[in-house]
Amino acid sequence: MNSKIIPAPVRKDIQVVFPDGRAFNGPKGTTAEEFIRAAAPQTRGRIVAVLVNGNLRELSLSLQDDATLVPVTMADSDGVRIYRRSLSFLMIAAAAEIFPEDIITVHHSMPFGGYYCERNGGRQLTDEDLDQLRNRMREIVDADLPITQVKVPLNEALEIFRQSGDLEKADLFAKRRKDYLKLYEMNGVRDYFHGFMVSSTGYLDLFDLHHYSDGFILQFPRRHEPDRLQPFEDEPRLVRVFREYDEWLSIIGIPSVAALNRAIRNGQTQEAILVAEALHNRQLASIAADIASLRPHVRVVMISGPSSAGKTTFSKRLAIQLIALGIRPVAIPMDNYFVNRDLTPRDEKGDYDFEALEAVDLALFRQHLKSLMNGETIDQPRYNFHTGARETGPPLSIGSDSVLLIEGIHGLNPKLVEGLPEDCVYRIFVSALTQLNLDKHNRVPTTDTRMLRRIVRDAARRGYSAADTIRRWPSVRRGEKNHIFPFQNNANVFFNSALVYELSVLKPLAQPLLLQVESGTPERIEANRLLAFLQWFDPIEGEGIPSDSILREFTGGSILEKFEPWQR
Repeated sequence: MNSKIIPAPVRKDIQVVFPDGRAFNGPKGTTAEEFIRAAAPQTRGRIVAVLVNGNLRELSLSLQDDATLVPVTMADSDGVRIYRRSLSFLMIAAAAEIFPEDIITVHHSMPFGGYYCERNGGRQLTDEDLDQLRNRMREIVDADLPITQVKVPLNEALEIFRQSGDLEKADLFAKRRKDYLKLYEMNGVRDYFHGFMVSSTGYLDLFDLHHYSDGFILQFPRRHEPDRLQPFEDEPRLVRVFREYDEWLSIIGIPSVAALNRAIRNGQTQEAILVAEALHNRQLASIAADIASLRPHVRVVMISGPSSAGKTTFSKRLAIQLIALGIRPVAIPMDNYFVNRDLTPRDEKGDYDFEALEAVDLALFRQHLKSLMNGETIDQPRYNFHTGARETGPPLSIGSDSVLLIEGIHGLNPKLVEGLPEDCVYRIFVSALTQLNLDKHNRVPTTDTRMLRRIVRDAARRGYSAADTIRRWPSVRRGEKNHIFPFQNNANVFFNSALVYELSVLKPLAQPLLLQVESGTPERIEANRLLAFLQWFDPIEGEGIPSDSILREFTGGSILEKFEPWQR
């Protein structure tokens, strides 16, 4: 018999270990929140959830076995989502008391940190209404009321939604296979929310309400500064995009995921696809016409946007529209203006930072732009990514009927075209700016749409697994935050590349990739979150997608893949 193994009494307590190596014992059934409070770990941003043995869990989780606990804070992507979701519930629960006959809809996010919300029927909240709502929210926060999850029979849950007037939610869940639904309850109000919550209202003290447009903003902290609210900023062009998208949804007759699923089941999928694509064409034609109206002054068109926005397909479709108006687009690939590898700046980890503006030879780029517009011929550079050195490419000159079409991460940064007359440059910001939400209270972030686009494309074109793409995504997002979003308001026009039907197309392509992500890894947490919201979308097979659709850039089969009109 092994002398190291001896009989022992059954333990009545459990032990948890924190990342700093400290261990704490407590009775079985102790919540993760109680262990967190005992350990009082030093963190950036308040703790709102916890990783239990690598799995994301709520603070209210009752622990029955030994575990490792890692705090999740509002400086983490999961943490800030939990805070925003919980704050939305707080606002909805308070509004249910003050305006019992009304429904508040959470429409879309604002860049400075907030959700744009509206009262049903287009009726605006008065100053008194907004003050009353804010004060009641603060009272509920001060009371530190529990936020609990309750398992409700499906028929009972559907009746709750119908009685509250939330017919979209009732319609969405009516086809649920399980005979129950897990709802959250706060101060007697029950509602469904897609994702975890904080354990009590006392965590939700950092917020504000502001009148805006026809509704109001529910303001919350952003992840990069989790302990304060950002200055309020007006975003009139974004609001126009959102209103236009609402008009599109009205035209298509698909205001919600439930309506999209209904259209799919009723055999109206192709109609929805064709109308959505026609609305993209209308945007493209409008932008091309605007550029043409500003000729001959406009000679340079700069295009920028975040990862997986569909910039490549957009650029080619815009080129086609310009050709149809008698304008010859000539592409200038910005990648060819990288400095030699030994001159490339490095990031804080010591790796080459190819996204930094200093990675581009600005002097040469500006010189070439001026030379081309003066009717001179340049020797185009060609960047050799294998050797890390610039080489000489073919000569290039342009005529009076040409515009330079330049797409790249720094396209909206004014330093790129410094020295050129302002009226000769036209700037376009491309992104999936809106998305079809699950229901009136559950948003689908456009960031998630772009990540799913990239997961599908990376697997098909680059041989990357979903885990690889998810692992790289935070770095991609940092690059967008540093180099793209600060300059988006320099754009002359925003192009919304979102398509109302796309998540139904991406679902059958992304699901098997996400299921392959290894359990117990940080990437699996993200994969599970994406899988959870995709379950509510009925799938669409991709054969009916037009061959020039922006979505084809990610799913494959684009007729534009080898189409280079500017090389004719």
